[in-house]
Amino acid sequence: MDRGTVGSASRGRLHVEIRHHGASAVVTVTGELDHHTADLLRESLEGCIDDGYARLVVDCSPLEFMDSTGLNVLLGARLKAEAAGGGVHLAGMQPVVARVFEITGAEAVFTVHDSLEAALAD
Repeated sequence: MDRGTVGSASRGRLHVEIRHHGASAVVTVTGELDHHTADLLRESLEGCIDDGYARLVVDCSPLEFMDSTGLNVLLGARLKAEAAGGGVHLAGMQPVVARVFEITGAEAVFTVHDSLEAALAD
């Protein structure tokens, strides 16, 4: 059940929107995720877990750039979500973002989906 947007925030070049879809929190990340903007995503993901949504689906399709700080935020959220019985699913990564995961080998510790629809169907 999709309850529409339940939260939205922007900081600099990053916009984060949260909506609920059944037992999942769908977090759409738009713009540039770097050391200047990473706290916004960290706070959003931790807020979802604190609200009881341990299955986080991060829609990366509108994400234009991500550096190692952004990767660290997602890795930290993964640990917290798994400790709460869930996990972090990444959906729709653009090649420039997927490259960060490939270079570091981090794609091996996330469930990666081609699209948001595929992530929600899983």
